[in-house]
Amino acid sequence: MSSNPFVWYELMTSDPPAATKFYEKVLGMSGADSGMPGMNYTIVSAGGAPVGGVMEIPAEAKQMGARPAWVGYIGVPDVDAFAAKLKAAGGTVHRPAQDIPGVGRFAVVADPQGAAFMLFKGSIDEAPPAAADGTPGHVGWHELHAGDGPAAFAFYSGLFGWTKGEAMDMGPMGVYQLFAAGGQAIGGMMTKTPETPAPNWLYYFNVDALDAAIERVKAGGGKVPDGPMEVPGPMWVARCSDPQGAMFAMVAPKR
Repeated sequence: MSSNPFVWYELMTSDPPAATKFYEKVLGMSGADSGMPGMNYTIVSAGGAPVGGVMEIPAEAKQMGARPAWVGYIGVPDVDAFAAKLKAAGGTVHRPAQDIPGVGRFAVVADPQGAAFMLFKGSIDEAPPAAADGTPGHVGWHELHAGDGPAAFAFYSGLFGWTKGEAMDMGPMGVYQLFAAGGQAIGGMMTKTPETPAPNWLYYFNVDALDAAIERVKAGGGKVPDGPMEVPGPMWVARCSDPQGAMFAMVAPKR
């Protein structure tokens, strides 16, 4: 069974240069122009390995009310086949599969409850060198705030073969279900709280120490609505938004 991991992260934002500067300061990323013809696309890297890209929200997405957000790309062996399978399972294909010359093929999709993500197949079979687990500036955890946690898990496991890890009872917050892609736990799913406006994926970026990172977020004009909070691991986490309003989170082995 293919593990179908997350392979790339993209920030669609209202001000790419300002957002890139913010993440460089907060997460220690470095941004460089992708050199893609006719497109302003910044590649952000950390620890010598690429993390993702930063771009302006496309005009048609803006007209549909899209706001600044991080979106994850899930690697699949065949984008068209997985898009069809996703649609048959009740998901939505927002943008049918298309090629990025020399890079790969992608589709913009959402699960049946509306959380958006991308399907992606690279045009070369070797993946770029991955950073070691825990490398600062890279995504260390993927969290789905679902309309219905158990139904969401059934959808993703059916589509990608993701498997159940530990389930943690969080009392009034419900059950936090860990999931694994290819044997290793890479995230958790839960039924969203009433305050969360819509189902969404939240990406946790690794940092060395949380308190200092929270100070960098605030100094850079971002907000920290939630944290620092200790979670099993033990790890420390905080939920943040950047100056343009995109949500992200940070995870660290210490405060």
